[in-house]
Amino acid sequence: MNIIGVLKSQFLCHLFISYVFIGTGLIINLIQLFTLVIWPFNKQLYRKINCRLAYCVSSQLVMLLEWWSDTDCTLYTDLTNYSKYGKENAIVILNHNFEIDFLCGWNFSERFGVLGSSKVLAKKELCYVPVIGWMWYFLEIVFCKRKWEEDRKTVVQGLLNLRDYPEHFWFLIHCEGTRFTEKKHEISMQVAEAKGLPKLKYHLLPRTKGFAVTVQSLRNVVSAVYDSTLNFRNNENPTLLGVLNGKKYHADLYVRRIPLEEVPENDQECAQWLHKVYQEKDALQEEYYKTGTYPGTAVIPRRRPWTLLNWLFWASLLSYPLCKVLANLLSSGSYLTLAVFALLMVIVSVGVRRMIGVTEIDRGSTYGNNENKQKQT
Repeated sequence: MNIIGVLKSQFLCHLFISYVFIGTGLIINLIQLFTLVIWPFNKQLYRKINCRLAYCVSSQLVMLLEWWSDTDCTLYTDLTNYSKYGKENAIVILNHNFEIDFLCGWNFSERFGVLGSSKVLAKKELCYVPVIGWMWYFLEIVFCKRKWEEDRKTVVQGLLNLRDYPEHFWFLIHCEGTRFTEKKHEISMQVAEAKGLPKLKYHLLPRTKGFAVTVQSLRNVVSAVYDSTLNFRNNENPTLLGVLNGKKYHADLYVRRIPLEEVPENDQECAQWLHKVYQEKDALQEEYYKTGTYPGTAVIPRRRPWTLLNWLFWASLLSYPLCKVLANLLSSGSYLTLAVFALLMVIVSVGVRRMIGVTEIDRGSTYGNNENKQKQT
């Protein structure tokens, strides 16, 4: 391992990255709170400001993938549609097989200039998580409890609020609802058998109600659905901690642009259409595992410098108070000061790891358990 590789794996580097991320996030959250006074007078200005503020936070995670980890991301697509990416509103369907698939979705958004305005359908608990959750709240992210009877009204209202959004946005959605595991897949396929649906080999059954409502609420605002399928070469199993350690991965992303006019309006027909899409995604995965490539033209979108420049700005800004604290610590020699500083470092480290833990596979939803119980009774 070279010197840079050793440096990237050091705990002190991780502490500094965590410190910059949390420090930036809390400052941005505070600024976002003050921007609420703008909303009653100029809602669109509030939204534009918050897109830029959100970028300051989310781009730091993308920076880790792009610049710190130096992960390669190859896009496979039809070049006739390539020029439209980033210049239209879109619903982006992502498969949910990897710990960093959301981060690769953000990387995709960043390469086409829509990271700051990207939206997701997130679980309600995340809105209480400092930094990312609070940032999403001010960014008008749509939150849900994953109980459709309770969620429908809230989700529809959140989506309708986006109809007059002033920036191009991508709505990133994991239709499977939770990350793929063998246990969840077994349960999901039991549900498929009970409902007479075709079984999938590499995906869970998509949750069609949320997707149908998203399409209905954003029709005539969103131009297309981007059916996206992500894989990693050489059977890599990427993790956020791996990225933090500077490990390089090799991502392949297949994107198929489907005009929204081709998605049925009727709920039942839309559900059938989505199931067909996932059958096609399954076949695509099968082909990738056999050949190691996707159909379409391979292109590597230009890596923009803004994620790195943003991180360098905040790192420089927040280095001064950190250096001052360290100087005072060394000059005082107080055991109490040493203890407080050590405690703060532990809190920072634990805080970031807890944020990472929110996305871990074992902390996903109990997908299919309710359906399975109902089937057995």
